[in-house]
Amino acid sequence: MLNDPIADMLTRIRNANSIHRKTLTMPASKIKVGIADVLLTEGFIAKYEVVEGKPFSELKITLKYGPDGELVIRTIDRISSPGCRSYCGASDLPRALRGLGIYVLTTPKGVISDRTARKENVGGEILCKVC
Repeated sequence: MLNDPIADMLTRIRNANSIHRKTLTMPASKIKVGIADVLLTEGFIAKYEVVEGKPFSELKITLKYGPDGELVIRTIDRISSPGCRSYCGASDLPRALRGLGIYVLTTPKGVISDRTARKENVGGEILCKVC
């Protein structure tokens, strides 16, 4: 049993990225699909899809690489954990790599990036940092 499924998702992405794997699969959940959607809209992954299955659905992510095989996702780190939650208000949102990276937040408006949170003036729990 997994205690932290978001950390498991990020570790799977990090491991697949380090060996230049094109696709990866994992058990799906609403929060994982939300994180994958943010990564897609911010341009860190090529695509994702939810494959319906009998016991449970699977999330299939296609990673993105540069024209010469360089990594698009250089680092992906978990910020808030089940034992130590990290919350931030709308005015205190940090910037990752001076705007080149993103923070993924869960807010009352759903799972969004820090850029979207600044536009909508909403804060929440910081899930992870992607650069």
